[in-house]
Amino acid sequence: MLEQILSKSQELIALYGLKVVAALLILFIGRLAAHIVRKVIHNVMARTKVDTTLISFVTSLSYIALMAFVVIAALGQLGIQTASFIAILGAAGLAVGLALQGSLSNFAAGVLMIVFKPFKVGEFIEAGGASGTVEIIEIFTTTLKSPDNKIIIIPNSKVSGGNIINHSAEPTRLVDLQVVFNYKDDIAKIEGLLQEILDSDERILKAPAPAIGVAKLTETSVGIAVRPWVKTADYNAVAGQILKKIKELFDNKKVLPPLG
Repeated sequence: MLEQILSKSQELIALYGLKVVAALLILFIGRLAAHIVRKVIHNVMARTKVDTTLISFVTSLSYIALMAFVVIAALGQLGIQTASFIAILGAAGLAVGLALQGSLSNFAAGVLMIVFKPFKVGEFIEAGGASGTVEIIEIFTTTLKSPDNKIIIIPNSKVSGGNIINHSAEPTRLVDLQVVFNYKDDIAKIEGLLQEILDSDERILKAPAPAIGVAKLTETSVGIAVRPWVKTADYNAVAGQILKKIKELFDNKKVLPPLG
């Protein structure tokens, strides 16, 4: 009896021993190779200055895919039929893909935004039907903070699916205001007073030079455009200050109140 057990054990070891050793080697070498590939991908993407969020996601995804291939190869070495296993994984992947169709579109949009960078954290944008300062750009969503301190979380597919207006991309901005006056007012004199207001504010840039001129005529009024250039960071403060100075300057004159 003992001899039969020993004989059977030797047969099993002879039959499966090398396969088990080969499978373990495949797992060991495959895992080492997956680590190396992940490190290479990380270094290449880091050198090209890709966003760290995308680097982390791509390297993790590549590692998981390689390890799945290694495990399947090891199971095949043991003589386990992997065709049905691969088919099950494929079917599961298709089902998950259909279930997460919206999330996948958000993911694709997030990758494109991270790669092409239409805006950055800290910039003020209008996108996806909302406006605010960019707080976080993630793979699936973008978070904005509105001027009244509300947090707005927008799916990336909505952000990239429409127009994106980036108010902070350029270092300077044009303050485009319009002031309304009566036909009886001396337009030349008014333009001179408006120029004095602009000249008194050091935040207004000398180049490009501010533009002041008639922009619109109606049956009862004349619209004069006031268009100075300022640094982007000064835009809101300067626009409000200009309107305030115009109001104070013309308070005692017979003109219509300024509109901005």
